[in-house]
Amino acid sequence: MFKRLLAASAVALLTAPIAAYAEPLTAEDFARYPSVSSMSMSLEGDMLVGVVADPSKGGEARAAAYWDLSGPIDTSKPLVPSNITPSSGKTLFYGATALKDKKSLWFTVQPYIGALMGCGEGKETGSTKKYLEKTYMGNERIKKIDNLPDGRAEIGANKALLRCYELVGSTGIAAFLPLDPTKIVLTRTSTKSGTSYFEHDLSTGREKFLYKANPTQQIIVSSRTGMPIARQELEFVNGVWKSYISLPVPGTDRFARKDGLTTEIANRYTMDLLGQQNGTNNYFIATDKFSDKVSIYLYDAVSDSFSSDPVFAHPEFDAGGIIFSNREKDFGEVLGFTYQGPVSETFWVDPEMKSIQEGLNQAFPDRRVAIINYTADRNRVLFSVSAGNMPPAYYLLVDKSKVAVIGAERPWIDTNSLGEVKFDYYKARDGLEIPAFITYPAGWKEGDKARGAIIVPHGGPWARDYGGFDSSGWTQYFASRGYIVMQPQYRGSAGWGRKLWLAGDGEWGLKMQDDKDDGAAWLVSQGLVDADKIAIHGYSYGGFAAFAASVRPNSPYQCAIAGAGVANLTKLGNSWGESRIQRIFQGNTVKGMDPQQNTDKINIPILIYHGEYDVRVPIFHSRDFYNAIKDRQPQSKFIPLDLMGHQSPKWPAEHKGRVLEEIETFLHTACNM
Repeated sequence: MFKRLLAASAVALLTAPIAAYAEPLTAEDFARYPSVSSMSMSLEGDMLVGVVADPSKGGEARAAAYWDLSGPIDTSKPLVPSNITPSSGKTLFYGATALKDKKSLWFTVQPYIGALMGCGEGKETGSTKKYLEKTYMGNERIKKIDNLPDGRAEIGANKALLRCYELVGSTGIAAFLPLDPTKIVLTRTSTKSGTSYFEHDLSTGREKFLYKANPTQQIIVSSRTGMPIARQELEFVNGVWKSYISLPVPGTDRFARKDGLTTEIANRYTMDLLGQQNGTNNYFIATDKFSDKVSIYLYDAVSDSFSSDPVFAHPEFDAGGIIFSNREKDFGEVLGFTYQGPVSETFWVDPEMKSIQEGLNQAFPDRRVAIINYTADRNRVLFSVSAGNMPPAYYLLVDKSKVAVIGAERPWIDTNSLGEVKFDYYKARDGLEIPAFITYPAGWKEGDKARGAIIVPHGGPWARDYGGFDSSGWTQYFASRGYIVMQPQYRGSAGWGRKLWLAGDGEWGLKMQDDKDDGAAWLVSQGLVDADKIAIHGYSYGGFAAFAASVRPNSPYQCAIAGAGVANLTKLGNSWGESRIQRIFQGNTVKGMDPQQNTDKINIPILIYHGEYDVRVPIFHSRDFYNAIKDRQPQSKFIPLDLMGHQSPKWPAEHKGRVLEEIETFLHTACNM
């Protein structure tokens, strides 16, 4: 049904330009700001918001965009924003969330140089270069984007707390309260003072302080009332760190810890409370306590016991979460379960949502259709369509039968220049199965050999990759030039089961590094690349992996590229993040081979780039490593990048392009690739 009713323009948005051959992508294809991104629809379905490339500045800046959906929608042509609000000064929009009552939240970053006075990541004394993250409230048609209240409504707030929040605090949404027309619950978090919860009235802008969690606590909030339904906290007991979940005691205002939900941090079991089953004392818990993969169980608070079988489990991948109904007639009922396969997927149990998903999948075959927002009557559904070889495009399903085009993130990219992304497994030298994403050269066919290979380990390392479109250009920019790119999900990666995750403890530069090398060997064994045409490029922890590769003996790589990498494990251990919880969970696992202590063993050239505004991994890691090896490997190069922070919203567009071009040049000149 959906396929027949798609507007011609919707199909055209997915169609690559027809060409006899595809040109390699340019660095500008990835450096340019997306035409549209971070799309979100209000609960009422009467507006859309998103971040767009500012047309008034030739697309060289970002702007806030608002689409008015309050009247009839003409699906015969693309939807056009009703209003666009440019960024102001040095403030850069990067994210948006539509709320209700015509209001929206806008997430921004802005560069800062100054004293932090012990607030957040950065220097304890003197000035720090970093980015500040700010959240603003937009009104109808975003004619105004205002500061949110600064938290003075909180009981006991003082100047020091407010100053820390101003410098390093973050604002989030704890509960949309979909049954209330104007109220939501917001959080304000500071590393020094924990998280405070406020009831925010969208119609007046007024706030009421509700409650507070200290830095080692998390409060799970009811989406119906905004009040706590559970508390999770860490505590040091008899020499052991433990995680406790407390649930309400019926008939009282007290909470009590539950033995069945208590875990020791050293065991690192996942134990996430996802919500309460309607009309019962049962709670949905996502845990890997009973199997290698995270599954979702029902937990009975009265008997302090779990269901014998999970209510949702996937045989290969971790379960993610639950999607609950927000409409009044079936509020809190389960609509679907999510799981983390090669891409994030939803298993719908609600017949209507399942039908919508299946119809959209048929309309866009061989693509990932992700439902983003929908109205209570499901007559308006915001969704995206993407693939590893297709940048995301956004659409609105209207009246369950018509599709309106919103726009594509990077419509200028010729998808003929993109390589196919496949998911596979290979065996490490000790037999452990390693998942991997492989981006094949554009136009590749069975039997072809790539001009070279690039191993790209992700950051974290407690993170993972997905098989979607890579907007950084680190895979597709090089696939368009004939390279094959592997993203190994090495031991220590999260989201692939406990066995793989725990196997990385204390193995930085050791078995974790073997996994990357074994991935390179697998590509050679499959006849996909010659053994003397392989490089490694990583960012953050991936940068550590590149540093480690350059000093390990018998390297399979001709060169290494390290972006914002950790080079000095000793200093990392001494300053392991501002987050106390991060240190408790992860600090003791960061052990292994220290590249900075082995610079005399450098045996391949290395390209190093690092942002001057990076406080997550300070630039001294890269500078010290380069100074120690530059005379031993004169083809190596160090590029400091001004106004560049650690995370992608803090990368100036020109730096994204420069990094791609510098890597390409380095592959030619220093790596002979």
